[in-house]
This record gives sequence, structure tokens and C-alpha cells, in this order.
Amino acid sequence: MMEYPLLLRTFLLRAAQYFQKKEIVSVYPDEVFRYTYADYYKRTCQLSHALESLGVKRGDRVASLALNNHRHLELYFGVPCMGAVLHTANIRLPEQHLIYILNHAEDKVLFIDEDFFFLFEVIKDRLKTVEHVVVLSQSGTKPESTFPSVYLYDDLISEFPEEYDYPSDLSEWDPALMCYTSATTGDPKGVVYTHRGLVLHSFAVGVTLGVSEADCVLHIVPMFHANAWGAPFGAVGLGCKQVLPGREVLNMEKLCRIIADEKVTFTAGVPTIWMMLYDYLEKGGWHDFSSLSAIYSGGAPIPRSLMEGLNEKYGFPVVQAYGMTETTPLALAALPKSYMTDLPQD
Repeated sequence: MMEYPLLLRTFLLRAAQYFQKKEIVSVYPDEVFRYTYADYYKRTCQLSHALESLGVKRGDRVASLALNNHRHLELYFGVPCMGAVLHTANIRLPEQHLIYILNHAEDKVLFIDEDFFFLFEVIKDRLKTVEHVVVLSQSGTKPESTFPSVYLYDDLISEFPEEYDYPSDLSEWDPALMCYTSATTGDPKGVVYTHRGLVLHSFAVGVTLGVSEADCVLHIVPMFHANAWGAPFGAVGLGCKQVLPGREVLNMEKLCRIIADEKVTFTAGVPTIWMMLYDYLEKGGWHDFSSLSAIYSGGAPIPRSLMEGLNEKYGFPVVQAYGMTETTPLALAALPKSYMTDLPQD
């Protein structure tokens, strides 16, 4: 067998070659943006060229402060596949911790959602290594700033070719992404994910949870939190339809409409989201969960009463899973074995 490095590049090229017509859906408050993997690949290539134009080289760190949207998904592959490292910064960190992680990672470029640009304005004078800021803007309006190098994402990448020669000579042990855990003691601690680790994690999750090309994956877990539990990588590699709800993730009526309209089959989230959903349903909220086949809960134990209520009353089959930032992150899922199917619930 030939020696073949496990690189995210393989997932990206596979999606572009075999799943060109599959959809990626990005939901915004006033519109829904749709495009195909063919278009996704072209824009990701343009992004990689743009990064080069900003002086980003192999091993350089590139930060994102963003929610779940199609531009953030382009960063998930456009940055590491060219050899740089994507640092998904957690927008929920206290101000002093956010400044610390951006400086500690020595981020060279910062990509930021337009809704969070005010955060940058507050901390910009305390950032030591950021040379360029790129605004992930759906409105197309460039925010005012005294910072000398601010770009609109779509304007920046539009100037570049839609093909990119992604290097095949990267090591599978090279860093691809990094994120920081919220510190229980001291400052946040950085965790680095290699190409190899992310590829193997995607394979393991796909096999264990039974995900396939036919699935429609709804990304509820934030992409700034442990890589959205690794789901974007596996979804691209498998060619799944993907739905990115942005800030509408907290709108339970909108979330239920997304699940029904897009025929979502697979999703995951923390108990807080499921509590909000259950409260909405108990108040008579509209829903249609007939397409759903797999829902996973993690981050904290989900109360048994909540799990049973969602499953038995509303046909929302939640399964408890467990992982950590340091485990890429999924470690296990409470999936019953075949000989357990006839056992009583208690």
C-alpha cells in the first residue's frame, strides 16, 4: 500500500470532484443563502489565494471570530489546506481572555463577522500581531475603523482565481486548526489539531454514528467551539448537505422550520439548546421532525426527563455523547448494542 498523508486537502478535493451539486445552506435573519459544493470549492480557492496576498505562509495562524455561516466554512478548509493554521476564537470568552488568546496564538489575520466587529474595535489597540482584519459581511457594508488594514471578505477574494494548487507535501502531523479551552484555572489553554487527527476523527465519527452522503447535517454547535464537534470536516468529506443557522440557532421557531424545510437528518447540540426547544414545543410550537434520524447531545449531561420528553412526545431521538476539546472532540456516544434492543427502558 502506498504511503498517503491524511490531509484535509483530500476531503476538499473529493467534495469538489464527486459532490458538485450538493447544497450548502447558510441562514441569515432576513435571507437564506444557497450554493453548491462546486461554488464552495471555487470560493475556498479564492480565499487561499487571498491569504497568500496578505502574506500568510505555512504555519502562520489565522483567527476567526464568527458564527456558523458559509464564509466560516470556507475558512475551515481554505486556511489549513494551504498550510496555515485556523484559530477559531471563542466569542464568549471574557475580554481579557480573548485578547490573551489572539496574542498568544500570534494570529496574523483576523476574520470577523460583521455583527462582532464592535468587539475588535474595543480590543484592537491591545492586539500585538494582527496585521489585517477581514469582515465576513452579508450586508456588504464596510464598517468604519481607524485600523489601517480592513477588508470585506467577498471583495477581497473576488479578485483571485477559482483554482488553487493545494500542496500535497504537507505532513499529516502539521497543525491544521487550534482553539483554546475556557480556563478553569489561569489563562485559556490552547489545543492544536493536526490534519491526521481531524481526518481520523471524521472517519471514526462517520462509522460510529452512521453518517453518509445522504444525510443533511444541521450545525447547531458553534464553529468556534471545538470545531463544531468536528462535524464540518466529516460533512465535507462525505459530501453531506450542510445547513448553517448563524444566529438563528437561538430562534426555536426558525430552527424547527429549518429542520422541516431542509429535511435535516443529523444534528447535535448542548442541553441548553434542547431545553429551549422543549419549552417551545410545550407551548405548542410548530414542528415537523419526520426527517430526523440522529440527534446527539454533549457538553453536559442531558436530564433524563428532557431526553424522554423530546423522544416520546415529539419524536426527537436524542442520544448522549461525550468528548473534550482535547479529544478532537468526540470520545464516545451512548449507542445501544444490538442485543439491547429488547431490554426495558429502565
